[in-house]
Amino acid sequence: MKVLANDGLDQSGIDALTEKGFEVITAKVPQEFLVDYINEHKIRTLLVRSATQVRKDIIDGCPSLGIIGRGGVGMDNIDVDYAREKGIHVINTPSASSESVAELVFAHLFSGARFLQDSNRKMPLVGDTEFAGLKKAYTAGIELRGKTIGIVGMGRIGQEVARIALGLGMRVVAADNNVGKASIKVKFYNNQFINVDIETEPLQEVLKHSDFITLHVPAQKDGYMIGKNEFDIMKDGVAVVNCSRGGVIDESALIEALDSGKVKFAGLDVFINEPTPSKAILNHSKISLTPHTGASTLEAQDRIGLSLAEQISSILQIQ
Repeated sequence: MKVLANDGLDQSGIDALTEKGFEVITAKVPQEFLVDYINEHKIRTLLVRSATQVRKDIIDGCPSLGIIGRGGVGMDNIDVDYAREKGIHVINTPSASSESVAELVFAHLFSGARFLQDSNRKMPLVGDTEFAGLKKAYTAGIELRGKTIGIVGMGRIGQEVARIALGLGMRVVAADNNVGKASIKVKFYNNQFINVDIETEPLQEVLKHSDFITLHVPAQKDGYMIGKNEFDIMKDGVAVVNCSRGGVIDESALIEALDSGKVKFAGLDVFINEPTPSKAILNHSKISLTPHTGASTLEAQDRIGLSLAEQISSILQIQ
């Protein structure tokens, strides 16, 4: 039984599958050659992350496929309903990377709040000659404690963001059309914990009252979730982070809001034109940038690999 992990798989997942008798192939097959490769090697299970697209052409063209797995949460790169109609199991790892993505959100927030995205660019260039000037330029940093964070999308990742925010002493507000109330359990190192209930609000209310806004929603089919009209609703000096999907934010409207001062800073892990984001976004001094690495921690990849291996073994009833 052959498994093609086309976008890679952590060694823990490879070992777990190999122990069950699977042959795990980690060759990166280009999209245009994927159908031929799967058929030639009689691949039973195809595992992907965000790079490989599993559309109808692959589903129809590869009769050997029985399982399609996504290492991560969102499955917008897979025609899920169509695959299931064809009798193919579609699996993902919705909880494996929540902590990693949530921590990256705060990495962006702390970076922007203290100008790290700009100072890390300028200090190597002129830190030895313009130290005093740079020090003065970065004296208007802000703290997160006591501020209001608006979480748009209260799924697993959104709730993990809420846990961290509550631990930092932030006020949490949230918007989600599918979640009325979320009970957040905040655990401490000594096994003590508190439960905090967060009732969701309309999106406009969250945008209006938040000092920081973080997005955790699927890819949008009908335009942007955050565009010029939404930026106009926000507080002056708000900060915005997107570690969900490219295309959720209108990047042109974001740049306009940054340039006008409406938005103090932004943090982006995802982009409209991945893997070639716009130069205007990449070069903007008020944007903290990462190349879609929300789930890219050793711990998350370990959990993703083991979760996929367990699900595949369960579906094929291998003990």
